[in-house]
Order: sequence, then C-alpha cells, then structure tokens
Amino acid sequence: MKLPRRKFLRLAVAAAAVPVASRGAVAQVYPTHPVQIIVGFPPGGPADIFARLIGEWLSKRMGQRFVIENRPGAGGTIGVDAVVTAPPDGYTLLLIASSAVISGSYYKNLSFDLLRDIAPVCGIALEPLVMVVNPAVPAKTISEFIAYAKAHPGKIIMASVGNGTTPQLAGELFMMMADINLLHVPYHGSAPAITDLIAGRADIMFEAMTDLVGYIQTGKLRALAVTPTTRSPVFPDLPTVGEFLSGYDASAWFGIAAPKQTPVEIIELLNREINAGLDDPTLKARIAEFGGIPLAGTSADFEKLFVRDTEKWAKVMKAANIKAE
Repeated sequence: MKLPRRKFLRLAVAAAAVPVASRGAVAQVYPTHPVQIIVGFPPGGPADIFARLIGEWLSKRMGQRFVIENRPGAGGTIGVDAVVTAPPDGYTLLLIASSAVISGSYYKNLSFDLLRDIAPVCGIALEPLVMVVNPAVPAKTISEFIAYAKAHPGKIIMASVGNGTTPQLAGELFMMMADINLLHVPYHGSAPAITDLIAGRADIMFEAMTDLVGYIQTGKLRALAVTPTTRSPVFPDLPTVGEFLSGYDASAWFGIAAPKQTPVEIIELLNREINAGLDDPTLKARIAEFGGIPLAGTSADFEKLFVRDTEKWAKVMKAANIKAE
C-alpha cells in the first residue's frame, strides 16, 4: 500500500529522530552501575593517587562508585590493553599517563595502537619531574652538573624507574641537549631507585615530584631543577631545566581515557564533571599536595597532548637508540 506523502514524511522524520534521542538518553542515565578505572601501575604511585582522587570526586558527583583496579606491568600497557578490549560503554575507563605514549613506540608487538584505539576524555594533572642528585655530587646548579658530567663521561650513574619510561626519557633528552654521557641504570620502580640514589650507589635521577618532595625537604637528596617550562609552586625557588637548556620540557601527565567507540555524550559528560573537579578548591589543593598541576581542558585538548608527546618521545628514542629488550 502506498503511503500518502505527508504521512510518509512524518514517519521518516520520526525514524531519523530516534537515534538522536537514544544517544542523548545515554548521557542522561549514565552511569547506572559502578564504573571501573583501570590503572596500569602499582598502588601508591602518582598514577594511582590521581586515579583515586578523581574517582572519589566522580563517585560523589555522579551517584555511582568509580572503582580503581590496578593492573601493573609492561610500562602500563597491560592496563591499556584491558581497556581497549573492553565494551565501549563508559563503564571501563583508563587512568592514562604520559608513559603510555612512550610505551606505544617502545614496545613493538603491542596488540593496540594508542591513537587509534583510545579516546581521550580529560586531563587530570601535570606532574613535574625533578632532577635530583645525591648530596655528595659536587654540583649545586645545572651548569655545574653539566661541567662535572663532561669531566667524567660515562661514569656518572643515572638511575630511573625503568626502561622506556618518562623519567628515563627526561634524562635522555637532558643528555642530548647538554651533550653529556651518563650511565643509565634502570630499576623496577621508584622505591629501589631512590634507595640507591640516597645510598650513593647512583648519582642522579629524574623522577615525579610526588615521590621526591619528602627527600628533598629533609636534605637526603639535592634538587637541581624541575623539568616543565614553568617553575613549580611547591619549590618556587627551584629553576627549570629550560632556564639552562632552552626548549627543554619533559613533564609527566595523567588523565582519563576510554575505549575508542565510547559514545561522545558519555565522554563529554565525564569531561565536564572532571573539569568541574579540577576547578574545585578542595580537589585542586589535594592535587597540589602531590606536586600536581590541574590539567583541565576539552577532550580535544587532551588528544593534542597525546599526539604531541607520541611524536616527541619517539624521536628521542630513535636518536638515543632506545629499544625494548
């Protein structure tokens, strides 16, 4: 039977409106049950801390628990893999760190492509790294350290939390720009590396401020500089590396991401709620306690950071001939 033109148009318009209404309804009802935030690092580190801070905020704001699950290993890639293979329904999120974009270039046989398979949601915090030395090292400024390193090529030990990590590459970038040669010794995490640095079995280290504040304040380690382009409010008198090596920038960052096909309405909702948290004085103060600087912005802003650091660290690894062992 042939439908009258007017009735056909009404039905066509109604049919076209259904997907739009359904998509809008997704954000209106989300979340209806607990949401999982996967952290690809052990409990207690910066990634875990920022995940718990933002998870607590989202739980209060959105009426459902945001549960933290730690799945450490392989530079955080185990956690990433768990998220890219999860249903894209907003109930499995990823605490993503700058190390993830490094791992994407460092590990050659990953089952995922970060830029292809992950949807950036929102940044949480920029975490300055600090360049610290054992107090026995006869250098109190970057210039003095560079001169000391040039006088002892290949003999100064640079500890790091592991191969293919942001702290290691911060050190590699420093070596390239300062034209010096340090002996890199990777550890399994920050705790053993810091222990050896304090004991004098290592000389220098680049590490997240979260892990170093107490040791710097008690004089167990000497801070020479911070790695972002701006000074840290935690140590306002401490210069940046860039004040000595123009253009140097090696910050760590943390944020929330989701599987690629997650509905845009859910991503936008989470982005708004996280940004509200980053504007909340109490949460901002908590982030600052751990040396973090709120990293607010749109999901597109966060994606630009992904792309920029993916390209940047891939170039550093290629220049330094850094490969997965």
